[in-house]
Amino acid sequence: MPPCWRMLCHASQQECRHMPVWNFGQPLDGVVQVACTCEDIHESMARMTRELGIGPWFLIEHFPFVKLECWGKPAALDITLALGCSGHTQFELIQQNDDRPSVYRDVAARRGHGFHHWAVAAEPARYDEVVAKYRARGYGLAMDAIVGVGGKAAYLDTFDTLGGFIEVIELTPVVEGLFNMIYQASVGWDGRDPVRRPG
Repeated sequence: MPPCWRMLCHASQQECRHMPVWNFGQPLDGVVQVACTCEDIHESMARMTRELGIGPWFLIEHFPFVKLECWGKPAALDITLALGCSGHTQFELIQQNDDRPSVYRDVAARRGHGFHHWAVAAEPARYDEVVAKYRARGYGLAMDAIVGVGGKAAYLDTFDTLGGFIEVIELTPVVEGLFNMIYQASVGWDGRDPVRRPG
C-alpha cells in the first residue's frame, strides 16, 4: 500500500474511533434509514431480499399512532411497515392500507411507488432542535406524530430540494433497542425466517 494511502486509512480509523454513533452503528447526525412506499409489502420484501440481500425483515402490521397530524390537521392512517438492514443502513417499506390522503400517497401520486424519505435520528433532548433546524430552512412540516412505542417523528417536505422527505426520528432507548435488534439480526443472516415480527 502506498504511504499516502496508509496515512489516509490511519486518519480515517482515528476519526471513526471518535465519531459518536448509535448502538446499531450509524453516526448520531447521519442518515439512519432509507424508506420506500410500495403497493404489496410482502412482494417488495421478497424482491429486495432476492435482489439486494436485505433482511431479515421485521413486519409491523397496522402500525400504531398515538397522535398524528398531516399538514397541521389531525389525521388517521392505517399503514404496515417492514424494517430490515443491509450493513448498518436500515431500509423501511411502507404500505398504506387505506385510501386516506397522506404524505405517502402524495409522493406515490407524483411519481409512483419507490423512494419516499431519508430518516435522521435525534436524541430525545435534541429532537425539537433538529426539527426546528429544518423548519428554519423553509421546509414545511408535512407530518407530526407520536408513535405507539412513545417516540416522536416528523416529516419535513424537502421533496423539491432532495427528491424526497426527511424524517426526524426521536431515538428513545426503546426505539434504539429495536433498531439495534434489527441490525444484529442481519449480521451473518443465513436467509432463514426472512419475515419476522418484533417481540
